[in-house]
Amino acid sequence: MNHSILEAKKLVVTEVREKLEKSASSVVVEYRGLSVKEVTELRRELLKENIDFKVYKNSMVERAANELGYTDLAESLVGPNAFAFSDDAVAPSRVLAKFAKKHKLLVLKSAVVEGKVVDADMIKTLASLPGREGMISMILGMLQSPVRKFAYAISQVAEQKEA
Repeated sequence: MNHSILEAKKLVVTEVREKLEKSASSVVVEYRGLSVKEVTELRRELLKENIDFKVYKNSMVERAANELGYTDLAESLVGPNAFAFSDDAVAPSRVLAKFAKKHKLLVLKSAVVEGKVVDADMIKTLASLPGREGMISMILGMLQSPVRKFAYAISQVAEQKEA
């Protein structure tokens, strides 16, 4: 094999390995049968959430995954696949699952979420969770609730003493 081709492949494997390591979530999808227009629409939706969407050769991804110990990912690396990488653990699953509901040809295969390989069912479960901002607002609401109740109780006691 030509030395320059081998070096190029090594660079691709290194790039994929770094993306798998740094991403909170990396989702594998099969896009066979989608039109260029549909793939462009999907890319736009993913870009809105800062999700990197790329097509790599399965063999390159398999090498990178094996280097990181994600050997279970190899089962999903059959056919024309694309890979979504994100710092948000939920966003790729949510966007891809929503798109797959409208476009049945997009198949959710598997993912690496927070260092664990998960199947399509877990991707769908993750997709049902709220986004990062939604989770933060839920936590803030839970933290504010006891303080609000305490303040209300104190104001009621103060009103009763005035009366």
